[in-house]
Amino acid sequence: MKKPVHHHKIRLHLRELSQLFNSMDPSPFQEKDLDRDAEEFIVSWAQEFPGKEPIELVIHLDRAPEMPEATKHTTESIHHYFDYRAKLNWMEFKRLMKTGRISLVIGLLFLGVCLMVVEILMKQETGPALTFVRESLMIAGWVAMWRPMEIYLYEWWPIRRKGKIFEKLAHMPVHIVVGKGNESSGVNEETPPASGI
Repeated sequence: MKKPVHHHKIRLHLRELSQLFNSMDPSPFQEKDLDRDAEEFIVSWAQEFPGKEPIELVIHLDRAPEMPEATKHTTESIHHYFDYRAKLNWMEFKRLMKTGRISLVIGLLFLGVCLMVVEILMKQETGPALTFVRESLMIAGWVAMWRPMEIYLYEWWPIRRKGKIFEKLAHMPVHIVVGKGNESSGVNEETPPASGI
């Protein structure tokens, strides 16, 4: 028997549905940007849950929406917004990788030149000045490798992790609950507290 899939819930408490979106955005409803506070709340809670486990958004409203198809349009708008953010994230990742490749080439060339000069200086008579120059060139050559090493070891994976969160949010189920009604959908009850935006 197939085990039921349990979703983590993100609960968002609003007075009315318009609070979810950026009031200054003139785009059509389905293409509106989310309010900055609402986006930050949703993304921050999504980051708390295990990456491979599904999530869903439950929006609790004090006032019923005027639009008869509010749930459908809200879901489309939220999915469209996070899909857009996922694409921007992927572009940012590609730019970072391009910067990493360029930095790596420059760093390797500079390191190679430094090592060649050090090799030449090693054949000269020893002295405090030559020793200082050799040591300085060695340090400078390896410091030039700092930026590509930072990108390839540390900087890329937080960007991709956030991109995967955006991709998951772009497909999560969205439910709207008006008033104090309870919604049961067999989901994980280990959820964050509701928040008013």
